Amino acid sequence: MSDDYSIGQSELRDAKSDLRGLVWTAAFFSVFVNILMLTGPLFMLQTYDRVLSTKSEPTLLALLAIVAFLFLIMGVLDWSRSRLLTRLGANFQDRLDKRVFQAMLKKSSTDHEVDENTGSGQQLRDLEAMRRFYGSPLFAALFDAPFAPIFLIGLSLFHPYIGMFAFAGGMILILTAVANQYVTKTSSVKSAVASYKSDRYCDQLQNEAETIRSLGMQSNAFAKWAEARKRALEQNVRASDLGGNFSVLSRVFRLFLQSATLGLGAWLVLQGEITPGVMIASSILLGRALAPVETVVNQWGAVQRTKRAWENLASLLSEIPEERSLIDLPRPGARLKVQQITVMPPKSTVSTLKKVSLEIEPGMAVGVIGPSGSGKSTLARAITGLWPLAGGKITLDGAPLHQYDPETLAQYIGYLPQRVTLFDGTVAENIARLAQSFDSARVVAAARKAAAHEMILGLPQGYNTPVHTIGTQLSGGQIQRIALARALFGDPVFLVLDEPNSNLDNEGSMALNEAVVAMKEAGGAVLIMAHRPAAIKECDYLLVLENGLVKAWGPREKIMSEMLSNVRVIRKTVATSAGGGLA
Repeated sequence: MSDDYSIGQSELRDAKSDLRGLVWTAAFFSVFVNILMLTGPLFMLQTYDRVLSTKSEPTLLALLAIVAFLFLIMGVLDWSRSRLLTRLGANFQDRLDKRVFQAMLKKSSTDHEVDENTGSGQQLRDLEAMRRFYGSPLFAALFDAPFAPIFLIGLSLFHPYIGMFAFAGGMILILTAVANQYVTKTSSVKSAVASYKSDRYCDQLQNEAETIRSLGMQSNAFAKWAEARKRALEQNVRASDLGGNFSVLSRVFRLFLQSATLGLGAWLVLQGEITPGVMIASSILLGRALAPVETVVNQWGAVQRTKRAWENLASLLSEIPEERSLIDLPRPGARLKVQQITVMPPKSTVSTLKKVSLEIEPGMAVGVIGPSGSGKSTLARAITGLWPLAGGKITLDGAPLHQYDPETLAQYIGYLPQRVTLFDGTVAENIARLAQSFDSARVVAAARKAAAHEMILGLPQGYNTPVHTIGTQLSGGQIQRIALARALFGDPVFLVLDEPNSNLDNEGSMALNEAVVAMKEAGGAVLIMAHRPAAIKECDYLLVLENGLVKAWGPREKIMSEMLSNVRVIRKTVATSAGGGLA
């Protein structure tokens, strides 16, 4: 493993070390639970060797009373240990929930390729798997396993032959567990990956159900999903068969060992070397000694799942370090300076922006235009801090972006992405960026700036309308205006709009222009990535990008006239060439 991977391992171990008190308490209870496990064998020993030989009913009743009390204590301790381990898992998850959630979002915002092991929320499911493991009987069995050698030594005290036979049987079971690990590891991983791909494809089809039905793609979509499902099913059956083989082998062999130990004990009784009570107690004690090993073998799939979850989480936390707490800087002015920045999309070696520079002052609106793939959206992601810089620097009111806390920076730079999404919750909660408590006046003010107030009042419950009940009833333009209100919420000093009028009608475009004017008059600044001319109507300057390079930068009228002049020259040249060809 690399040093980077070990950073995540260390962070996970630190989370576990915070729960050391619960672990030690569970271990303390385990000591007495396993000691009290001797109650059954000792009762059998006393019943056969004392009660049956003396035919004493009072002795039997006394033994029963003692055994009942000891089993009650064992039950209470085992119940307490189970509750402790459940809370250990819950506390481990609670300790890492926020850290993993933030790391997952940061990774997802920069990675466009979904990893087979860690994509689409898999990291949170990995954390959930860790929680279930810590609260499972399997984890409790690991506390009991260290007592197996003690029980085997006890069997040797009964008789050396019994001890050696039990030790040999125990070693065979342990070797079965080791073989289970190596044989099923590859199959288990393939099964998990195949199931994940199938589930991910199903989610994608469900999200695009309207498109699939409207284009008559249901049969084709099912056939493609069924193919992925079949591969997943085959891998699952193969992994289950392999794991089941070892589970059956370990269970049958343990039962055989108990019966064989009973047979060996009977032979020793016939030889006069042990008593019948020792014969019965030996069989019961052997079953208790080997029970944890059998549990581990039978649930080895859960062990492998937990191991993969640990590795995935360690990899994520290593790749996305914990964000340092930063000093809160004062509210900045709308002065944005982009200095010779070069940006490469995550996991790419090709720059989509190269040596781009521009400077925006308060009250300015800048339009960014250029063909598709020229780097407009890359510039938007760089300015909002979503994508790191490969070179150069971006400052807001003199401070580099990395000196602002990400959530604080998002309050100062409002962002309307090209692909707009509304989340489960009310319309007001979406505008307030999912805040649990918010100032209603600020929500309404943001909606008014986006010219969405009247539209929202027309919804069934106004601002309190749940989005999931109207999501399919809203037009793209309505969704975009609500998202614009969300970008304007909290009075940002800078606004980044990526293709803001792609779904807007004429009324929506006019409302967008009014919002840009209001932002400029309030001393803010706006950066608009656009294809349509209507989006740059209120822009003072234009930045023209082509293949990630600045092709032109200056006042809007100047740039537009130069571009029109170039178009006329090109048309004239083409016309002349065509005329010459005809001649």
